[in-house]
Amino acid sequence: MKFIVKLFPEITIKSKPVRRRFIQRLQSNLQIILKRIDAAIGVNGVWDKVEVNVRSEDPAVQEAVIEALGTTPGIAYFLQVKEYPLGDFHDVFERTRDAYAAQLEGKSFVVRAKRAGKHEFSSTDLERYIGGGLLQHTGATRVDLHHPQVTVQIEVRDQRLFVIEARYPGLGGFPIGSLEGVLSLISGGFDSTVSSYLTLKRGCKTHYCFFNLGGAAHETGVKQVSHYLWRRYSSSHRVKFVTVPFEGVVEEILKSVHHSQMGVVLKRMMMRAGDAVAERLGIYALVTGESVAQVSSQTLPNLALIDTVINRLVLRPLVVSDKQDIIDTARAIGTFEFAETMPEYCGVISDRPTTHARRDRIEREEAAFDMTVLERAIADARVISIDQIAQEARSQVEVETEQQVSADEVVIDIRHPDEEEQAPLRVEGIKVLKIPFYSIGSRFAELDSDRSYLLYCPKGVMSQLHALYLKDQGFSNVKVYRPSK
Repeated sequence: MKFIVKLFPEITIKSKPVRRRFIQRLQSNLQIILKRIDAAIGVNGVWDKVEVNVRSEDPAVQEAVIEALGTTPGIAYFLQVKEYPLGDFHDVFERTRDAYAAQLEGKSFVVRAKRAGKHEFSSTDLERYIGGGLLQHTGATRVDLHHPQVTVQIEVRDQRLFVIEARYPGLGGFPIGSLEGVLSLISGGFDSTVSSYLTLKRGCKTHYCFFNLGGAAHETGVKQVSHYLWRRYSSSHRVKFVTVPFEGVVEEILKSVHHSQMGVVLKRMMMRAGDAVAERLGIYALVTGESVAQVSSQTLPNLALIDTVINRLVLRPLVVSDKQDIIDTARAIGTFEFAETMPEYCGVISDRPTTHARRDRIEREEAAFDMTVLERAIADARVISIDQIAQEARSQVEVETEQQVSADEVVIDIRHPDEEEQAPLRVEGIKVLKIPFYSIGSRFAELDSDRSYLLYCPKGVMSQLHALYLKDQGFSNVKVYRPSK
C-alpha cells in the first residue's frame, strides 16, 4: 500500500529554503511516528509531497497508518494509491477500470488527471480516453463534469502512474518542530485543551504547565489529557509536563487579597510562575485558553493588566472564539470527554469579581501578598517527560467514598467559611470539624492520627481532590463523605 501525502498549502508558498526545511521536518516526523507502527514503512520526502510505502498486508497496520497520517500536522490531505509503470493509454484505462469499476456501478462520474513531467499527451487527452472507456466498459450511467457522484482520480509523474483509491483529510498546519516551542498553561478544561491543540497544529512543540490548586485528582486528569494530546497529535517530539504546586499561593491569596480582586491576582501569579518555568526551559511564549469576556478575569482591561507582570509573549488562540465553537472543536479532537469530567477547582471565585481591575488597586492587594510563597511554588515545580505520564496515571489510587458515617469517624467540612455559614453541616451523633480547603493540607497533620476523617463538600469534587492530595502525602486515614440525598 502506498500513500501520497500532500503538503499544507501555506508550506508550498514559502521560499525554497523554508519549504525544503518544512518538508524535511514533516518527513522526519512521519518516520518517527510510523516506525512505531511498522519498522519496515518507508517515508520519502520530495519537493511537493511525501511518499509513504507500507509493505505490510496487515489491515491493522494499514488502519494505524491512516490514523497517524490523519492526525499529523503539516498535511493538507493524503491519497491512498496504487503505483504502476506508465504504459500506453489503454494500459492506464485498464488499471483505472480495475480500481473503480465497483464504485461506478449505477453512478455518474468524472475523470480528473494530474500530470508532471514531459509527455506527448495532455491531461485532457488522458481524461477523455479513460472517461470514454469507463463509460463503455463499466456500469457507470454517464459522465458529469460538474456534479459527479464519483470522481476518478489518477496522477502521472514522469514514467509512473498513480491510481488513487481513496482520499483522506489531513489536519493542515505546519509540521511539529518547524516553529519554536511554547508552554501551554493547561487546566484540562475545554479551553486550554483546544488552545493547546491549535498550537500543536500550527507546528509549535507544545509543553504543558499545570498549576495544582489543591489535589491529585485534578493533576491526574490534566496529565491524562496532556498525554492524549501529545500521543495523538505530536508524538514525534518529546515534551515536558510541569506541575507547579499552587496550594500555598491560593491560601495566601484567600488570606491577603480582597475577594473582588482574587481572580485577577491569581492569574497574575500564574503568569509570573509560567514565565519562570518558560525561562527555565528556554521557551519563547506562553499559551492560554482565555477568550474575551468569557469570565470576569477575561475582560479586556483585566487581560491587559494580567499581561503586564511579564515581558514574555502570551498567545491566546481562542481569544475571540465562542464557547460552543470551542466545545465543538474539543469534541472533534477527542478532548471533550476529558474536559467534561475534569475536576474543577473554584476556590478563589468570589461573588462580585472585578471586571475592570485597576493597576493601583491590584498592586496594593499584591503588596500584602507574601511573594516568598510564590517563589517557593516555582522552586518546587516538578518537571517530567511526557512519556512518564501514562505510568504515573495508572498508579493513581482512588479514595474511598462513604454515604454513612460511623461513630468513631470525624467529618471535616472543607467549604469556604462564607459558604459553610450559609448552610451549616450537621450530622447527628457525629463530630464535624470546620477546616477550609485552603488550610486542610497544612492542618491535617495536627489531627489525631488514630481517627478516620471524611472530607465533605456539596458536590464531592473538592473533597475528592483534597483527599487524594492527603493520600499522596502519606495519610491513610482519610475518605470522602457523600451523604445520600
